[in-house]
Amino acid sequence: MSAVSPRRSSLSSRLPDFPWDKLAPHKSTASAHPDGIVDLSVGTPVDPVPELIRRALVDAADSPGYPTVWGTTELRDAISGWVGRRLGAVGVRHENVLPVVGSKELVAWLPTQLGLGAGDKVAYPRLAYPTYEVGARLCGAEPVVYDDPTELDPDGLKLLWLNSPSNPTGRVLAKDELTRIVAWAREHGVLVFSDECYLELGWEAEPVSVLHPDVCGGTYEGVVAVHSLSKRSNLAGYRAAFVAGDASVLGELLLIRKHGGMMTPAPVQAAAAVALGDDEHVAEQRARYAERRAALRTALEAHGFRIEHSEASLYLWATRDEPCWDTVAYLAELGILVAPGDFYGSAGDRFVRVAFTATDERVAAAVKRLAHG
Repeated sequence: MSAVSPRRSSLSSRLPDFPWDKLAPHKSTASAHPDGIVDLSVGTPVDPVPELIRRALVDAADSPGYPTVWGTTELRDAISGWVGRRLGAVGVRHENVLPVVGSKELVAWLPTQLGLGAGDKVAYPRLAYPTYEVGARLCGAEPVVYDDPTELDPDGLKLLWLNSPSNPTGRVLAKDELTRIVAWAREHGVLVFSDECYLELGWEAEPVSVLHPDVCGGTYEGVVAVHSLSKRSNLAGYRAAFVAGDASVLGELLLIRKHGGMMTPAPVQAAAAVALGDDEHVAEQRARYAERRAALRTALEAHGFRIEHSEASLYLWATRDEPCWDTVAYLAELGILVAPGDFYGSAGDRFVRVAFTATDERVAAAVKRLAHG
């Protein structure tokens, strides 16, 4: 019997190579350091899930029935309450919120679920999370990058991604900038989705949501915000996120997602509701990240790096004014793994993204190596 030769499907052939695979050789180099690797690349949370959230998950473990796509009443109450309390949004009803199975799933499949395809355009920042492009390519739409979205040709533009605070740069869009962009998008009938997953992690700026009445004018027409519990509550492993905003858009997504069976597991829904109702654990986690950020920033700058933007999020956008892969290789020799800036677009080809999500012990190890490297 002859072997069947593997080949990429027509759908996967639309997609770029998975960027993180390219980092494997440098991960091997960093792992060979006598004191072990300090992995500051992916930015995955490492601190414990808060006890009250774990307890809620366990208490809901006896969940033999199917969960609903729209989520429990308790979860919708928690989301709408948090959106009002934390984002300053007004008049948020259950129709204005929808839980999703992690924000990456939402980003990747949103254009498909909106019915976009050939002839449509999806726009996102020139330096951006790679999944915005992936989502456009999965449905056959045209991905378009921007520096200022209001300078885009609105013809055929169906979906505009905003990302503030930015991944990877940590840049925050000012309130007046958001207001101007939302007004432009509404004028041209362009749907705005704002990825605000790092909003609770502002350091040198106070991030503002598109749902704030000063930005959206008290109406959610044409605007939706995306939020995640992964970073603020250490719940990346739970896949708990949600969207909030335009009820007509979320109602359509709810119908599509019901057919697709895109349900957040019931125990995770229970845990997310508790997480959104508690601000104390968020403040504690912020304090941990603030200390790690300060230590790494000081060490990198003393070592000759320049930090740009980085006023929010979980990353430092750093450069030695050389090709990013040279910097990746240099730091790997010190046992420190970082993400090359060109993962996020060619405009980042002389930067690296340094996450400060490692443990205190590993951050201290990186600081020591930078001081003596």
